[in-house]
Amino acid sequence: MTEPLPEHVAANREAWDRYAVDYLEPGRRAWASAEPSWGTWGVPEAELLLLPDDLDGKDTIELGCGTGYVSAWLARRGARPVGIDNSPVQLENARRFQTEFGVEFPLHLGNAEATPFPDASFDFAISEYGACLWADPYRWVPEASRILKPGGQLVFLTNGVILHLAVEEYEADDPAKEALQRPLFGMHRHSWPDETSVEFHLPHGE
Repeated sequence: MTEPLPEHVAANREAWDRYAVDYLEPGRRAWASAEPSWGTWGVPEAELLLLPDDLDGKDTIELGCGTGYVSAWLARRGARPVGIDNSPVQLENARRFQTEFGVEFPLHLGNAEATPFPDASFDFAISEYGACLWADPYRWVPEASRILKPGGQLVFLTNGVILHLAVEEYEADDPAKEALQRPLFGMHRHSWPDETSVEFHLPHGE
């Protein structure tokens, strides 16, 4: 018998199945890009150096892979990527792009807080606005540690703490305000008004 999903995981699955259509064209542009770029500002990999110098033959996992473009970038650098995502619709889109761009790797439907992979499976784990924003850090980070090999590396990129504190109500074009909108202390789980999705934010010290 399949156990029910945790409440926030089920809410985020429903939300991301809805959001997925808005990420088709951005996903296609990222798949088509030869050079990785990161975050809201599209900072080139050559400036940030988030990826290891040598990925050839490395086993990698993308936690919250969405349309899968980060894993595609890893594959083109010689890695053996695996993607996992909570949204069936996002994974359908990732498979569409695999066919379109001729880059294939395993994709799993699942929760980054409790993955199906054995201990010490991967050399490198990455999350760009995936598990690191939509999964509970007190669960997904230990899980990432479990599935990484000794000496493995976890890289993640998410919203900055100050941005979260200074945005009143999240909209794609809603700028941060000049005054803080919520306290720094006690940050963890957050839902925006009129949204069913659940985000997670921690202050730097945590």
